[in-house]
Amino acid sequence: MPPATPLSVAVLVELVRGPASGGHVKCWERLAGAVAGMPGVDLTVYVLGAPPGTDPIADNVRFVALRPVLTSSSVQGLVGGVDGSDLTPFHPGLARRLPGHQVWHATHSFAFTATALRLQDRYRPALVGSVHTDVPALAALYTRQVVRRLPAVVGDQLDRFGPEAVVARLARRRRDRLLRACSHVLASSPDDAAEFTAAAPGTVVSRLRRGLDTRLFSRGDGDRQWLSEAYGLSPTGPRVLFAGRVDVSKGAPLLAEAVHRLHRAGVPVQLVLAGDGAAVAPVRRLLGPAVTHLGHLPQAELARVYAGCDVFAFPSRSETAGNVVLEAMAAGLPVVLPAGERTAQWLTAPGEDGVLVDRDDADAWAAALRPLLTDGARRARIGEAARRTVERTVPRWSDVVREDLLPVWRAAAAASSTAPRLSA
Repeated sequence: MPPATPLSVAVLVELVRGPASGGHVKCWERLAGAVAGMPGVDLTVYVLGAPPGTDPIADNVRFVALRPVLTSSSVQGLVGGVDGSDLTPFHPGLARRLPGHQVWHATHSFAFTATALRLQDRYRPALVGSVHTDVPALAALYTRQVVRRLPAVVGDQLDRFGPEAVVARLARRRRDRLLRACSHVLASSPDDAAEFTAAAPGTVVSRLRRGLDTRLFSRGDGDRQWLSEAYGLSPTGPRVLFAGRVDVSKGAPLLAEAVHRLHRAGVPVQLVLAGDGAAVAPVRRLLGPAVTHLGHLPQAELARVYAGCDVFAFPSRSETAGNVVLEAMAAGLPVVLPAGERTAQWLTAPGEDGVLVDRDDADAWAAALRPLLTDGARRARIGEAARRTVERTVPRWSDVVREDLLPVWRAAAAASSTAPRLSA
């Protein structure tokens, strides 16, 4: 039987929630939806938002948006497209609310987490964590962008000190401080689990899988025609889909250059961009009518876009999981991914249920895409295998909650209840 008093859990997602939110926020929207109505747990997901407010999902689940204290908008102006966060070392609004929860679940390393760590000794909560964004990799990449925008004489001087490595090291140090403060950390991939275990030897590490609604993401008979009519795409010719933030961190310019080279070689491919970001304008300039930009889409419409395309290409090397890959596979698309990255974990037989690219250059990506675009039978065979793979290996979101999250929350709460607490 569920406990008389539900376990109160605060999940700290220090990003803006909205139609343009990335995979980190969307992941917690799916998990929160799965918790809705579950007995024995009361979930509050804290996000950033202006104006602040509460969005009730169910009697036991809600999103609470708090106004950022020190917005990261100035950084976004330099790099473009990066998800908005809060850079303050202490968030008073969150600090007032945290003591009402038994479990504090941190998912990032900025304002909300900094506040939780400052209050940890005072309230002795059950502190757990999960990592949804490769902040060190993103920090290095965006540092490179900023340096390239500086005058050459300044940028050359900075390069002597290796600014990308320095910033990545600082971001990793901040992340590892969180890992060591937690009793339990959930990792998105086996590689991350091994890295976190080494960084925080005293912390228990386990997997937080990604779920999937295979009824929503599937192959629809009329979706190709719908996509043609809704967005003016040619009904003939192969379509390569990219979904996510359209910027250099996700590899969008690399993919665009590969498509450009395929066009020059006589392959009439159409690039479809579902998302937005700083690279949209340069990609449009490069490809002209060969690219269709859809912008941000609701999940139901995005599911039809997957089903209306032929190949999914995602060159990103900054993912911790990449749920868009699973969604594309469920829609029966062959996926093309960078070798050695965490997104490759979803393939059980590379070459049969997806394609991996060894090099981050346009020629390599064009070479990987070309046989999928010109050989319909091969494309269909790999797409069907991709669908079978996710049906066989990927759980439902409700299973992720029951098997991966609830046991961790309950064990952490039980352990913290035996520790001495300081009065508020």
